[in-house]
Amino acid sequence: TLFRSFLLSSSSGGVMARAPRLFDYLVIGAGSGGLASARRAAEYGAKAAVVESGRLGGTCVNVGCVPKKVMWNAAVHSEYVHDHADYGFQASDVKFDWRTIKEKRDAYVSQLNGIYENNLKKARIELIRGHASFTSDPEPVLEVGGQCYKAPHILIATGGRPSIPSDTEIPGASFGITSDGFFQLEELPRRSVIVGAGYIAVEMAGILSALGSQATLLIRQDKVLRTFDTMISSNCTQELENAGIEVWKYSQVKSVTKSPGGLEIRVMSVGPGRKPSFNTIPDVDCLLWAIGREPNTKELNLDQLSLDLDEKGHIKVDEFQNTSQKGIYAVGDVC
Repeated sequence: TLFRSFLLSSSSGGVMARAPRLFDYLVIGAGSGGLASARRAAEYGAKAAVVESGRLGGTCVNVGCVPKKVMWNAAVHSEYVHDHADYGFQASDVKFDWRTIKEKRDAYVSQLNGIYENNLKKARIELIRGHASFTSDPEPVLEVGGQCYKAPHILIATGGRPSIPSDTEIPGASFGITSDGFFQLEELPRRSVIVGAGYIAVEMAGILSALGSQATLLIRQDKVLRTFDTMISSNCTQELENAGIEVWKYSQVKSVTKSPGGLEIRVMSVGPGRKPSFNTIPDVDCLLWAIGREPNTKELNLDQLSLDLDEKGHIKVDEFQNTSQKGIYAVGDVC
């Protein structure tokens, strides 16, 4: 009787794993780029699989564009309420309930997750749940939960993640959240501090303020959206202030501590030609870091491959999404 051994030593050291399952195309990441590519490959007859540890749809569907637009729409309704009287509407005692919009928003996102999963099933694409990492095998092999997978074509589509300072850089920085954490908030923060000058920081500050949080925006220079058109940058900064958001210019967080009333944020402000001044923002319910994003590659073991990366860790690709290693591709925010 012919017997096949399915036991191999995995790269994680001593743990025995079955022989690699073979596919034509493996995709790491079930976001917009990964799902679209896998489905197109399946349409051409490829045996494809997608590896994903979280919810389907990636950043946009789960913690980006989609839920953000729901919250933005809620903020717009809040602003309309303030104008009702000027248009003849008698709308007194209008109250906002954060939990209501959160429940409805989360249900909508969950519905989208289900649609993506059904689309994979219809396309006969296998969904592999777990974190993928490259092994030390001579040819690219993926390991997910002790099982190995191999394909002549592998797409890295793991997207990006929000950056947050380490506690070494800024003591207490980990007491804060990122834009991902914003969508996990169970209640509207009474007092919020947003750090950053990009569009995510501007959106978060605007939404929180419009819905009733006392919001402060800390920026390193004198304007937000500095990479945008100068007129947009100047006007947006002014409009944020007109909307009641405190914009602390030329300011940086130096430390964060916990107190009985919430977080205490120590801030240093240094204007052009001025000496540094230090102030503390007390009783903060929500400190939100919106200082940029970085490629989501930490657990992939990319050092097992021969990939060229830029100074920020993004995978370098050509115009057709080829990396520096044959058979390995990258698409989206990871590159």
